[in-house]
Amino acid sequence: MSSTATDVVRLLKVKGGTLAVAESLTGGLVAAEITSVPGASKVFRGSVTAYATDLKHRMLGVDATLLAAQGAVDPQVAAQMAAGVRAALGADWGIATTGVAGPEPQDGRPVGTVFVAVDGPLGSDSGSARGGKVEGLRLNGDREEIRRESVRSVLALLLKELAGEQTRNERAQDTERNGGF
Repeated sequence: MSSTATDVVRLLKVKGGTLAVAESLTGGLVAAEITSVPGASKVFRGSVTAYATDLKHRMLGVDATLLAAQGAVDPQVAAQMAAGVRAALGADWGIATTGVAGPEPQDGRPVGTVFVAVDGPLGSDSGSARGGKVEGLRLNGDREEIRRESVRSVLALLLKELAGEQTRNERAQDTERNGGF
Protein backbone atom coordinates (compact mmCIF):
# COMPACT_ATOMS: atom_id res chain seq x y z
CA MET A 1 0.00 0.00 0.00
CA SER A 2 1.35 3.41 -0.92
CA SER A 3 1.25 6.53 1.18
CA THR A 4 -0.51 8.23 -1.75
CA ALA A 5 -3.34 5.67 -1.68
CA THR A 6 -3.56 6.10 2.09
CA ASP A 7 -3.76 9.89 1.70
CA VAL A 8 -6.43 9.58 -1.02
CA VAL A 9 -8.60 7.35 1.18
CA ARG A 10 -8.07 9.64 4.19
CA LEU A 11 -9.05 12.78 2.25
CA LEU A 12 -12.09 11.10 0.71
CA LYS A 13 -13.21 10.00 4.20
CA VAL A 14 -12.77 13.53 5.56
CA LYS A 15 -14.80 14.98 2.68
CA GLY A 16 -17.39 12.22 2.67
CA GLY A 17 -16.55 11.54 -0.98
CA THR A 18 -16.56 8.33 -3.00
CA LEU A 19 -14.30 7.00 -5.75
CA ALA A 20 -14.71 4.82 -8.84
CA VAL A 21 -11.85 3.59 -11.04
CA ALA A 22 -11.66 2.83 -14.79
CA GLU A 23 -8.55 0.96 -15.86
CA SER A 24 -7.07 -0.26 -19.08
CA LEU A 25 -3.29 -0.80 -19.12
CA THR A 26 -3.13 -1.10 -15.32
CA GLY A 27 -5.54 -4.04 -15.36
CA GLY A 28 -6.89 -3.61 -11.83
CA LEU A 29 -3.72 -2.40 -10.11
CA VAL A 30 -5.24 0.99 -9.19
CA ALA A 31 -8.24 -0.67 -7.54
CA ALA A 32 -5.90 -3.10 -5.74
CA GLU A 33 -3.80 -0.20 -4.44
CA ILE A 34 -6.86 1.65 -3.13
CA THR A 35 -8.41 -1.44 -1.55
CA SER A 36 -5.14 -2.31 0.21
CA VAL A 37 -5.80 0.68 2.50
CA PRO A 38 -7.71 -0.22 5.68
CA GLY A 39 -11.11 1.49 5.65
CA ALA A 40 -11.19 1.93 1.85
CA SER A 41 -14.66 0.35 1.79
CA LYS A 42 -16.05 3.59 3.19
CA VAL A 43 -15.05 5.51 0.03
CA PHE A 44 -14.39 3.02 -2.79
CA ARG A 45 -17.45 2.28 -4.96
CA GLY A 46 -15.79 -0.11 -7.41
CA SER A 47 -13.92 -0.37 -10.68
CA VAL A 48 -14.22 -1.33 -14.32
CA THR A 49 -11.24 -2.89 -16.05
CA ALA A 50 -12.03 -2.15 -19.69
CA TYR A 51 -8.98 -3.69 -21.31
CA ALA A 52 -10.67 -4.25 -24.68
CA THR A 53 -11.36 -1.09 -26.67
CA ASP A 54 -15.03 -1.92 -27.33
CA LEU A 55 -15.66 -2.15 -23.57
CA LYS A 56 -14.53 1.44 -23.15
CA HIS A 57 -17.53 2.39 -25.25
CA ARG A 58 -20.04 -0.20 -23.96
CA MET A 59 -19.21 -0.06 -20.24
CA LEU A 60 -17.89 3.48 -19.78
CA GLY A 61 -19.67 5.46 -22.48
CA VAL A 62 -16.54 6.55 -24.34
CA ASP A 63 -17.55 8.01 -27.71
CA ALA A 64 -17.32 5.29 -30.38
CA THR A 65 -16.36 7.82 -33.07
CA LEU A 66 -13.48 9.06 -30.89
CA LEU A 67 -12.28 5.50 -30.34
CA ALA A 68 -12.47 4.76 -34.07
CA ALA A 69 -10.59 7.94 -34.98
CA GLN A 70 -7.98 8.12 -32.21
CA GLY A 71 -7.81 4.63 -30.72
CA ALA A 72 -7.91 3.90 -27.00
CA VAL A 73 -4.66 5.69 -26.13
CA ASP A 74 -5.83 9.28 -26.20
CA PRO A 75 -6.32 12.06 -23.63
CA GLN A 76 -10.02 12.49 -24.49
CA VAL A 77 -10.56 8.75 -24.07
CA ALA A 78 -8.98 8.92 -20.60
CA ALA A 79 -11.22 11.87 -19.66
CA GLN A 80 -14.34 10.10 -20.91
CA MET A 81 -13.36 6.91 -19.07
CA ALA A 82 -13.05 8.83 -15.78
CA ALA A 83 -16.37 10.61 -16.31
CA GLY A 84 -18.03 7.39 -17.47
CA VAL A 85 -16.99 5.29 -14.49
CA ARG A 86 -17.95 8.11 -12.13
CA ALA A 87 -21.46 8.15 -13.63
CA ALA A 88 -21.81 4.38 -14.02
CA LEU A 89 -20.82 3.62 -10.42
CA GLY A 90 -22.40 6.69 -8.82
CA ALA A 91 -19.21 8.12 -7.33
CA ASP A 92 -18.15 11.66 -6.50
CA TRP A 93 -14.77 11.10 -8.17
CA GLY A 94 -13.72 8.97 -11.13
CA ILE A 95 -10.16 8.19 -12.19
CA ALA A 96 -8.88 6.41 -15.28
CA THR A 97 -5.76 4.99 -16.90
CA THR A 98 -5.18 4.21 -20.57
CA GLY A 99 -1.93 3.71 -22.43
CA VAL A 100 0.68 1.39 -23.87
CA ALA A 101 2.67 -0.76 -21.44
CA GLY A 102 4.24 -2.82 -24.20
CA PRO A 103 5.81 -4.83 -25.53
CA GLU A 104 4.46 -3.43 -28.84
CA PRO A 105 3.18 0.06 -29.83
CA GLN A 106 -0.61 0.45 -29.99
CA ASP A 107 -2.81 2.76 -32.06
CA GLY A 108 0.31 4.44 -33.45
CA ARG A 109 1.49 5.31 -29.92
CA PRO A 110 4.89 4.17 -28.64
CA VAL A 111 5.37 2.03 -25.56
CA GLY A 112 5.30 4.24 -22.46
CA THR A 113 2.57 6.60 -23.73
CA VAL A 114 0.01 6.86 -20.93
CA PHE A 115 -2.91 9.13 -20.11
CA VAL A 116 -4.35 9.40 -16.60
CA ALA A 117 -7.52 11.31 -15.80
CA VAL A 118 -9.60 12.54 -12.89
CA ASP A 119 -13.23 13.60 -13.04
CA GLY A 120 -14.62 15.29 -9.95
CA PRO A 121 -17.61 17.14 -8.57
CA LEU A 122 -16.21 20.66 -9.01
CA GLY A 123 -14.73 22.52 -11.94
CA SER A 124 -10.97 22.20 -12.05
CA ASP A 125 -8.33 24.74 -12.99
CA SER A 126 -8.54 23.47 -16.58
CA GLY A 127 -11.96 25.11 -16.86
CA SER A 128 -13.80 21.90 -17.75
CA ALA A 129 -17.47 22.06 -16.80
CA ARG A 130 -17.28 18.45 -15.61
CA GLY A 131 -14.32 19.01 -13.34
CA GLY A 132 -12.00 16.79 -15.37
CA LYS A 133 -8.25 16.84 -15.60
CA VAL A 134 -5.95 14.74 -17.82
CA GLU A 135 -2.19 14.27 -17.73
CA GLY A 136 -0.16 12.78 -20.55
CA LEU A 137 2.89 10.77 -19.55
CA ARG A 138 5.87 9.43 -21.45
CA LEU A 139 7.21 6.64 -19.27
CA ASN A 140 10.36 4.57 -19.57
CA GLY A 141 11.02 1.07 -18.34
CA ASP A 142 9.61 -2.37 -18.83
CA ARG A 143 5.94 -3.30 -18.86
CA GLU A 144 5.68 -3.69 -15.09
CA GLU A 145 7.47 -0.38 -14.41
CA ILE A 146 5.16 1.47 -16.81
CA ARG A 147 2.07 -0.03 -15.19
CA ARG A 148 3.28 0.75 -11.65
CA GLU A 149 4.19 4.33 -12.56
CA SER A 150 0.75 4.75 -14.17
CA VAL A 151 -0.87 3.71 -10.87
CA ARG A 152 1.32 6.13 -8.94
CA SER A 153 0.59 8.95 -11.39
CA VAL A 154 -3.20 8.62 -11.42
CA LEU A 155 -3.31 8.47 -7.61
CA ALA A 156 -1.01 11.51 -7.38
CA LEU A 157 -3.26 13.42 -9.80
CA LEU A 158 -6.33 12.55 -7.74
CA LEU A 159 -4.57 13.54 -4.51
CA LYS A 160 -3.60 16.87 -6.06
CA GLU A 161 -7.22 17.50 -7.10
CA LEU A 162 -8.55 16.48 -3.68
CA ALA A 163 -6.01 18.71 -1.91
CA GLY A 164 -6.82 21.56 -4.30
CA GLU A 165 -10.53 21.17 -3.59
CA GLN A 166 -9.80 21.28 0.14
CA THR A 167 -7.70 24.43 -0.31
CA ARG A 168 -10.45 26.09 -2.42
CA ASN A 169 -13.05 25.21 0.22
CA GLU A 170 -10.86 26.57 3.03
CA ARG A 171 -10.33 29.84 1.12
CA ALA A 172 -14.08 30.17 0.55
CA GLN A 173 -14.74 29.62 4.27
CA ASP A 174 -12.08 32.19 5.18
CA THR A 175 -13.69 34.67 2.77
CA GLU A 176 -17.09 34.10 4.35
CA ARG A 177 -15.70 34.59 7.86
CA ASN A 178 -14.03 37.83 6.79
CA GLY A 179 -17.19 39.38 5.43
CA GLY A 180 -16.61 38.43 1.79
CA PHE A 181 -13.14 39.94 1.39
